[in-house]
Amino acid sequence: MHYAHLGTTDLRVSRLGFGGMSLGADAAADRRLLDEARAGGITLFDTADLYEHGRNEELFGAAFRHCRTQVVLATKVGNQWRPDGQGWDWCPSGAYIRQAAEASLRRLQTDYLDLYQLHGGTLADPLNEVVEAFERLREQGKIRHYGISSIRPNVIRRYVPDTGLSSVMLQLSLLDQRPLEAVLPHLAAHGVGVLARGALAQGLLAGKPAREYLGQPAGAAHAAAAAVAAVAKRLQRPPVEVAGRFVLDTPGVTAAILGIRTTAQLAEALQLARSAPLPPDARHELLQLAPANTYQEHR
Repeated sequence: MHYAHLGTTDLRVSRLGFGGMSLGADAAADRRLLDEARAGGITLFDTADLYEHGRNEELFGAAFRHCRTQVVLATKVGNQWRPDGQGWDWCPSGAYIRQAAEASLRRLQTDYLDLYQLHGGTLADPLNEVVEAFERLREQGKIRHYGISSIRPNVIRRYVPDTGLSSVMLQLSLLDQRPLEAVLPHLAAHGVGVLARGALAQGLLAGKPAREYLGQPAGAAHAAAAAVAAVAKRLQRPPVEVAGRFVLDTPGVTAAILGIRTTAQLAEALQLARSAPLPPDARHELLQLAPANTYQEHR
């Protein structure tokens, strides 16, 4: 397993993170999967208060309460469930962030969060209020670092470099190259860590049938998957590894967060985490064969 510091912080994370959003079908199996992931060297575990109405955090809390200092717990805030449980509303107020942090701490059975992330963000958010809430939580020792999870360049620029933001979680894959245009260079210039999700493009780069993705036609997904398959065949490496290495090898990326639900997916993730970088000519080939895309909104 390889490790890196998140941006310019002292927070050292595994370069492959465990995304817990897909867990929840079988608590006992999920618990074993989390234990196996930690045993395999994964230290970064990402969840959100939104997932399963908080039960995802409870699962993480039960799994890691006995080894808290050996893992990096990241969770998210900002989406408030409605009283009837039928959907949620965006709520980035300082009061709600502080209230939600206390609830997440209880569910995660810990007295501090390693990384607390705003789960989205808009230009209409009360920026000063949001940052003040995060800073207060940090002063109180309840969070170590804070970040945002956003795919909106205009929101990211609003937070960087004018706040104490430590990281940005964004979407990146061979089929979603949008961050390469300006966002990643901007974050790298300011020492902000990057957690990249979606490396496999919902499985489209790992064997699922081609379909429309992010407004791109099925043909674009097919071309990207074919590029991955061609490089994988030439290098004699699995397609999951090739698609994942494209993300991990991208300058500025601290870690890739993979959604893991089964032991087979965990085995693939661990193989990816321990793999060597792609040769430069292989990366060039991927970029030549797969169509690039750019942000059309929120620029």
